[in-house]
Order: sequence, then structure tokens, then C-alpha cells
Amino acid sequence: MPALTPGPIDLAALADEVADPEHGGLATFLGLTRRESDRRAYRAIEYVAYAALAEREITAITREAEVRFGASVRIRHRTGVVPVGEASVGIAASAAHRAEAFAACRYAIDELKARVPIWKRAHFADGTAAWFHDVALGDEVADRPGTTDA
Repeated sequence: MPALTPGPIDLAALADEVADPEHGGLATFLGLTRRESDRRAYRAIEYVAYAALAEREITAITREAEVRFGASVRIRHRTGVVPVGEASVGIAASAAHRAEAFAACRYAIDELKARVPIWKRAHFADGTAAWFHDVALGDEVADRPGTTDA
């Protein structure tokens, strides 16, 4: 199944994809569109990806996490407009033990934010919108939108 999807993310389905009777730990992560950031109310976040490269990089991150932590990992990222309260990214990781499952999940989201060509545009409650300046690690910096356009 492709890592990029225009539709909702089904976390239970992701967890089912990595479930393994030999694995005692299963960790999941959902990244949700929040209502407010930088003291501005959001209506939604729009995600635009360089699809071919994004899919390739997400596949590489998945394999790296699996090898590094002895885990089974799945990543899904939404494209298009994601309203407040809905998931933009979902990750599931299972491993022999909980520490490795958590570590694989954390590695996957950190690497995704640092390496995958996905751009974000905030749609504000007042009807304006602005592209985020970067998608690198550090939400406190990366989640601050730039110049607002009408």
C-alpha cells in the first residue's frame, strides 16, 4: 500500500499490518491537525508532496527503522487538505519488545519530518493561508507559518 494517501488514516489498519505473534510491543503515532499554533486559529493544514521522491524516501525510512530496531514499520501520510482534529500522519511499529517498538516509531516520525519532501500550508480560520517555511525537525520552529496570503 502506498505511503501517501489523500484519504483518512486508519490507525487500526496500520497496526494490523505490523502485528506479529513474535513481537511483544506495538507502538503507534498519530500526528493531528491542531486548532491553534502561533496564536492563530487553523481551519486545516494542506499537504503537498513530491510523490515519487516522498514514496521512495518513506520506503527507505521504513527499511532503516526495521533493520535498526528489528521492527516491522508502516507509515502513512495524508496529502491534500486535512481539517482540524484529523490525522495527517500515522505510524505503527512492532518489535520483540516495547523499547524497540517505541524507538522505531520515534525514528520514523523524526526522519520523515527531516527528509521527506512534503510541504505544509496553513488554512486559517479567518480565510487566509500561508505556506510553512520548512518541514525539518523541531515543531516549535517548523510549525510557524510564513507570510499570509489572501
